[in-house]
Amino acid sequence: MALSIPIYQARQVVSVQPRGSSRPIIVETDAGQFLTKLRGAAQGTAALVAEIIVAHIAEALGFWVPCRALILIDETIENPAQEDEFLDLLAASTGINLGFQYLDGAVDIQADAIAAIDPAFACQVLWLDSLVMNLDRTAQNPNLMRYHDQVWLIDHGAALPFQYRWATVMEDSPRSSKYALHHHLFAAQMDALHHWDAQLTAKLSPQVLQHAVTQVPDCFLQPLLGAGASTEQIERRRQAYAAFLWKRLKAPRPFIPVIA
Repeated sequence: MALSIPIYQARQVVSVQPRGSSRPIIVETDAGQFLTKLRGAAQGTAALVAEIIVAHIAEALGFWVPCRALILIDETIENPAQEDEFLDLLAASTGINLGFQYLDGAVDIQADAIAAIDPAFACQVLWLDSLVMNLDRTAQNPNLMRYHDQVWLIDHGAALPFQYRWATVMEDSPRSSKYALHHHLFAAQMDALHHWDAQLTAKLSPQVLQHAVTQVPDCFLQPLLGAGASTEQIERRRQAYAAFLWKRLKAPRPFIPVIA
């Protein structure tokens, strides 16, 4: 497996972020600051797997996503935050975590600014989220940022929900899995999905999906399989993500509404 995601040592906790229940942190590294999502958070490493895979797919489709890095946290990290709950979380996150380049000056896009977003862009985001079954881009939580006059996509840890129930995944699951389009931030673009479907699908070859899953380090997959998981079992699980998404991409795609 050839990882292209760089690995940096976390030198210092700069701040603890209020975003969501996972309590990401901004850390200082030799390569600058990274907003880091912790393996010890309630969602575990499954959320980090989803973040990596979806970010790579999003980039292949032409979206802006913050650059990723693997962030090593150990006992040498300087940490001014001494709250007991956070100290427990930091201790549980010893090892490799997932960082996103900190975009200084980026502004979260709120629901009241959604009307100004280009409808074509909105429809393409809806297509991506429908493919990966992202449950967390809503009016309450847009998970979009504006930075240098571009809209950036963030926070994809809730995508790929099938990974929490592998025992129930069957041959037809990629095509039969339901996705509640009407809850999406851009649900109003639902009827226009077919306009972008062929163009976006053409950008996602098996090679693109392979590249996405190969960026997931073994140390994020191993906890999902158990302490005794072999290298072969980890690789099979990695390939299962690619296979699920490839089957979901086969025409007619199950997330594209049928035009009467």
